[in-house]
Amino acid sequence: MSPAAKTWTAKLRVRRRRMRRTARAGSAAIEFALIVPIFLVLLMGTMEVGIMFLGQSVLQNATNDAARMIRTGQVAGWNLNQTQAQAQFRTTICNGIAPILACNSNLQIDVESFSNFSSLSYTNPLTANNTLDPNLANFSPGTVCSVVLVRVFYTWSVITPLLTPFMVNMANNQHLMTAAAAFRNEPYTSAVAGC
Repeated sequence: MSPAAKTWTAKLRVRRRRMRRTARAGSAAIEFALIVPIFLVLLMGTMEVGIMFLGQSVLQNATNDAARMIRTGQVAGWNLNQTQAQAQFRTTICNGIAPILACNSNLQIDVESFSNFSSLSYTNPLTANNTLDPNLANFSPGTVCSVVLVRVFYTWSVITPLLTPFMVNMANNQHLMTAAAAFRNEPYTSAVAGC
């Protein structure tokens, strides 16, 4: 073989080796492009579920704190009319959920009083068309020794695409968070010795 042919053959071999090495260079980018959307949806869904669980915990804690104010007679001691007391109670719950949940029309509070625990009723908060019942906005904290049921509802709008059917429990891509506290009011006046 002539020296020119040997040089040309050597160059051809080098070129083939280089082509084999670079033949797979784009495959990682293509695989990444196929996997990234799925990964991002799962990551976003995980983050949203985590925030929803945190929001649920914050909502229950705020409900417990506000319910304690009714139970110990602090709400009765406000000396406000019904509308003002309801607004003040809502503000108390809003202050408890403020860092995580927004205090807007998504928050609904229902406080009902009963004569005893056997008459206490927990109705379904959803209507037939799977929306939150607007009639559940009562404020009746009761008096000394009354049995009181405090329910707080918060509608969370789910934003994660593709996972929405697994995360919603209401119409309009919303998830209903609920918190409740049932208790008997303490004998917070000196006129009553015990319940």
